Amino acid sequence: MPLISIYIIAFNEAEKVRAAIESVRWADEIVLVDSWSTDGTAALATQLGAKVVQVKFQGFGDLRNQALAACSNEWVFSLDADERCTPEAAQEIRELIQREDALDAYHTPRRNFFMGRWIQHSGWYPNYRQPQLFRKGAMSYDLKPVHEGYLLHTGKPVGHMQNAIWQFPFKDMAEVMHKANRYSSLGAEKIKHKEISMWSALLHAKWAFWKHYLFKLGFLDGWPGFVIALGNFEGTFYRYVKAIELNNQSEWHIPKETKN
Repeated sequence: MPLISIYIIAFNEAEKVRAAIESVRWADEIVLVDSWSTDGTAALATQLGAKVVQVKFQGFGDLRNQALAACSNEWVFSLDADERCTPEAAQEIRELIQREDALDAYHTPRRNFFMGRWIQHSGWYPNYRQPQLFRKGAMSYDLKPVHEGYLLHTGKPVGHMQNAIWQFPFKDMAEVMHKANRYSSLGAEKIKHKEISMWSALLHAKWAFWKHYLFKLGFLDGWPGFVIALGNFEGTFYRYVKAIELNNQSEWHIPKETKN
């Protein structure tokens, strides 16, 4: 019978990682890739039976590749600390990896809970990221610092699982703002080589809002849909402004006192 490893990446996720690990206790191996958390995440994961690997954070792409290297089994399933593998998804995973005609990689739908409700639109359902179920060696990640992509090393197409996992991306609005700040800083590194102006920052931000609120039907999600669209506006705008700042550090620094 094929064996499967689950890897979870985490940094200061003690409040969330227990539920994530407990949702995949059925796996043959659970690997927690930690970046030297200070809130007891690693100790808790060890207590719950996970193998903990410490990796210096150098972007999410590198972090996920390090996680792959730490997995021992033929199949890998990627789970973030704010995700939960549902019993239905777990059953489907076990059935897929035993099939003789199984593909080498599968996307997994995610159902997001935000502001007291399950989000049905806004680009959040079904919300796919990189393929989360795959044979080890069939896929790796690019080295983008955030919103990393994936590289297929197989000629087979990517399949799609039918059963969703759950994601609880934010515990409160403070975490929304904290992640927006962190991700906009990482994203600025990706685009700092481009020709950017404050006007282009504003235009990209406006497009991000309307894309999620109108074209992805965020307005049907009520106030949570508006908050998601507004968050995309702010995150996009500050990502571009931070890129401008990186390119103009010598001009944007605090000037020294000068004599009159």
